[in-house]
Amino acid sequence: MNSQEYIEVAIKIAPFSEENADIVTAEISELPFESFSAEDPYLKCYIQKELYDAHALKVVMSGVEGYGFEVEYTANLIPATNWNAVWESQFNPIVVDGKCTIKASFHEGLKRTRFNITIDPKMAFGTGHHQTTYMMCRALLNNEDAVKGKVVMDMGCGTAVLAILAAKMKAAKVYGIDIDAIAAISAYDNARLNRVGTRIETYCGDASLLQRNTYDVLLANINRNILLQDIPTYAHCIRKGGLLFVSGFYLEDMPMIIGMAQSVGLEYVSHDSMENWCCIKFSKPSDK
Repeated sequence: MNSQEYIEVAIKIAPFSEENADIVTAEISELPFESFSAEDPYLKCYIQKELYDAHALKVVMSGVEGYGFEVEYTANLIPATNWNAVWESQFNPIVVDGKCTIKASFHEGLKRTRFNITIDPKMAFGTGHHQTTYMMCRALLNNEDAVKGKVVMDMGCGTAVLAILAAKMKAAKVYGIDIDAIAAISAYDNARLNRVGTRIETYCGDASLLQRNTYDVLLANINRNILLQDIPTYAHCIRKGGLLFVSGFYLEDMPMIIGMAQSVGLEYVSHDSMENWCCIKFSKPSDK
């Protein structure tokens, strides 16, 4: 039972819209919040008590003011709770294009698809934005030949959904990195739960760890600012002829992401979108 104490940050957004809530979520995700729940007029964000930094939150929230809507927030300690039970009540299975099912161990009676992934939480509440997870899974499924027998990196792996899918698609070796220690442990455990633990290695750290190896495919479902900071490192570590898939940002952020990628020698291939979220595919030319 996970009975960790958490801080609930309730952010009132005016005017409230899903798009405005998504903007705040993208900005605040730079801090170690574990999950988010939006219900007009509030976005509620949850973080472990010992990780909460009031000053850091104030700095991030001051940056939200430039988006053209108003925000005010309160932070309150919520009593120790069985967060796994709460998570179970909120998490719904995801089926990607009828080919891949992402579910929890308590989901029973689901129709099996070609790839079936089971995850169990180490954190409170849900799994974040399903749109970006969905698109990144779809990107892998649409590029099976590029994954099979290759070396894949899942940067910002979280619960390791993408790493597990790549392993099930018969990648030769898969690595996962997450800056959050709880996420890295969750990724490790989920890889073994899905019987692909021998082909997935997970680490706690940032993009500096990438330079230990080179990769045929690099996946990064992270927020815009981290992507802009780390794309040069990604490009350096991707093998010639390799692919980079990025998500975690909005359609309007595409020019910045594409510009950064092209400045370090990557080539734009295509993009996908869902509810204003975006996923882009880049390639590294064989002659660079």
